[in-house]
Order: sequence, then C-alpha cells, then structure tokens
Amino acid sequence: MGCGRLTCAHRRRNAPYAKMRTLQVGLCGLLAFAVASFGAVEVWSESVVEIAAAILLVAWACTLLLDGKQEVQWNPLNWPILAFCAIGALQLVFHATAYSFLTRTELLRALACWIFFFLATQAFRNRSDLEGLAWFLMLLCFAASMLGIAQYFTSGDRIYWLQSISIGVKPFGPFVNRNHFAGFVELTLPTGLALLMLRGLKREQVPLAALLTLVPVTAVVLSSSRAGIICIGLEICLLAAFRLKRRGADRLRVAPLAIAVAAAVILIGWVGAGNAISRFLPKNSSGLAPGKRLAMTRGALNIFLAHPLSGSGLGTIVAVYPRYETSYDGRIVDHVHDDYAETLGETGLLGGACGVTFLVMLFLGAKKNYIAEQGQFSRALHAGAIAATAGLLLHAFVDFNLHILSNALLFLLQVFLATGPALPPGKNPTAGPTQRVRFQQS
Repeated sequence: MGCGRLTCAHRRRNAPYAKMRTLQVGLCGLLAFAVASFGAVEVWSESVVEIAAAILLVAWACTLLLDGKQEVQWNPLNWPILAFCAIGALQLVFHATAYSFLTRTELLRALACWIFFFLATQAFRNRSDLEGLAWFLMLLCFAASMLGIAQYFTSGDRIYWLQSISIGVKPFGPFVNRNHFAGFVELTLPTGLALLMLRGLKREQVPLAALLTLVPVTAVVLSSSRAGIICIGLEICLLAAFRLKRRGADRLRVAPLAIAVAAAVILIGWVGAGNAISRFLPKNSSGLAPGKRLAMTRGALNIFLAHPLSGSGLGTIVAVYPRYETSYDGRIVDHVHDDYAETLGETGLLGGACGVTFLVMLFLGAKKNYIAEQGQFSRALHAGAIAATAGLLLHAFVDFNLHILSNALLFLLQVFLATGPALPPGKNPTAGPTQRVRFQQS
C-alpha cells in the first residue's frame, strides 16, 4: 500500500514534465513537417501548420488550467510580433487593404508564427530541454542537406525524385528555391558550429557534431546560392570572433574544428564547386536578370510611398505590385526579393515601426544574455542563435526567406534562443525569458 502511494505521488510530480515533453515533441514535429513539405509554401501544408499550431496552443492552455502551479514565460519580443499581427487585423476591420482574402491568409500565417514562438518559450526551459533542441536542429540540418546532395546527383530538378519544378527556379533539398534551402541552413548550421567552436559539447560528442555540420556546408556550396554562401561565410566569421574573445579557452578543442574545416574543403573540392564559382562570375545569366532585384525593391518602395501609414495590406504585394513596378518582364511577382521593402510596402510606417522595435529589442536582449555569467553550453547556444539571426537578416535584403513559413518558424526559434537567459555553469535552472507570470486557479 505504501509503495502504491509512493508511485502515485511520483507520477503526479512527473506529470507536468511529461506534458511539457509532449509539447516539445509537437513543436519539433511541426518544424520538421514544415521543412519537409517544401518549406510549407503550399496551401495544404500551410493549413496543416496553422491548424497544428492552434491545437498545440489549446493543449497547452488546457494543461495550464489543470496545473495551477505552472508558470507562464513571457518574452518581451511577443509585443512587437503581436503588434504586427494587430496591424493586419486593423487593415481587415477598417478595409484598409487592397485584397482582404490575401491579408486574412497572411494574418493566419503570422499568428501561427507567434503561437510557435510563444509555445517554444514555454516548452524549452532547462538545460536538458535545450540540449535536446540543439541536437534536433543539427540532425534536421544534416537530414535536409543529405537529401539535397542525393537529389543533386541523381534527380536533376525533381524534389523527392517525384515533384518536378517548372517555374524557372532551381530547387535543392525539400525546398523549391535553392536560396530558401540556403536560408534554412543559415538558421540551423550555426547551432552546431557554435557548440563546436565555443566548447559547448562533451569531448565524446565532438566527432558526431563535426559530421553533422560538415555535410550542410557542402550542401550549400552545391546549391550555388550566392547569398547563402556569403551569409554562411559571415556567420562563421562571427562565430570565430566570439571564439577569439573567449580568453583562457581550451586549445585542444581547436583541433577537431580544424580537421572538420579541412574535411569540408576536401569534400567540396571532390564533389565539385564549379557551379557555385561560376555563379559569382559577371557573365553568369542564371537566376534573376541583372537589376531585377533592385527593380522589385523600387516597386515595393513605390507602394510604400503611395500608402505610407498602413501600407497596401498584409500579403497583398502579388495583387498591387503590377501597378507600381518599374520594369516589366512578364513574370508574376508574389514576393519582392527584399523582406524589408516588402514589409514597408504592405504595412507602411506602422509595420516598419514594429520591425525596428523588434530588431532593437532582439539586439539588446541577445547582447545582454550573451555577456552574462553562464556556462559554456549556454554561451555557445546564444552565440549560435545570434549568428543564425544575423545571417538571415542579412540575407533578407536580397530574398524573402521570412515569407517561407518553415524558415520564419526557425528564425523565431533562434530569436527565442538568442534572447533566453543565461544558464549558470553546473546548474540546470529554468531557462525562460526574464518575465514570469504565475498562473493560479481561482
């Protein structure tokens, strides 16, 4: 009888952890599905992501109601994200959008992204949770990269050896556009690189982590994404700068990293980097026509000048762009290759203010938590997240990765990791944002 009571008490104590583990698995599964389903850019896959996010939110809310002692973690970056969603809602309410259906659709995507960000803050709180998340990101990056390399040599321009692409873009891995695959790697590769460079792993884990980071570097080169190669190179330089600033670091960990870099160079040379090199030559004619990106940016800015306060409406670029384009080539422009200009065109100064506020809060929060006293794993996780967000924000000047749902989710996940509090060495405290709201049943 006593053993039975002890077992029941043990189960009651572990019930919240089991429920949190279920939420973690759900978020990781949602992210993996979004990546595998062509980046969740089609109507059916977007719908699945949005419905799944809503289900996870309802499930978490039910858990909160049943467990009166659970704390709600509130990241301050929720405010600019919610404010951006509110702009879309107000555009619908006051009919300040050029196409209500497109605004409603884009608003649902934005809300799904916020739900994912909010639930990630609730789900991943301590060191063991974050270690599992880091390895998940490394494995996801490795798996998608291996798929891309296999398809590169065997299937031509078919995704999963079945889905053909006939719209004049170059697919790679599960992504329709090689630049979006590069954006995916920019968001996942720095986690493993930072753990290697800043000694965030146990010694026996280093060989496996080196393998998981070696393959994605090769895949990006094979994808021939110019912006992707440049941004990943800059991410590596940023992580190297973080490494050089760490005094008294163990030099023995530099050897595995040097071996991994040498192996990457050899592997890239063996599989061939001719296409990637040729993409940087002036006479290369693949991809967008010269000056097309700049012309699309000018078109988006023309939309902003015509609707300076609230823009043309969230998600309406594809509908209103023809009226404001500066060079016509007969192609439909669903997104301009500049996330910042597109945001200004669709949401005006209000959306621009939300974006600037988000970036400032991200920079200040990431800086504060990186320089705080913390363990090596925690510092490496912060450094990798900072590099990942910086790389994609740079890439956003010439592409629209933030409008690819899978990459938007990954970006917000790295934002959460960059702004999460430091984990002190040798401890396993709760790792949520600084503001906590204790929920109690009335």
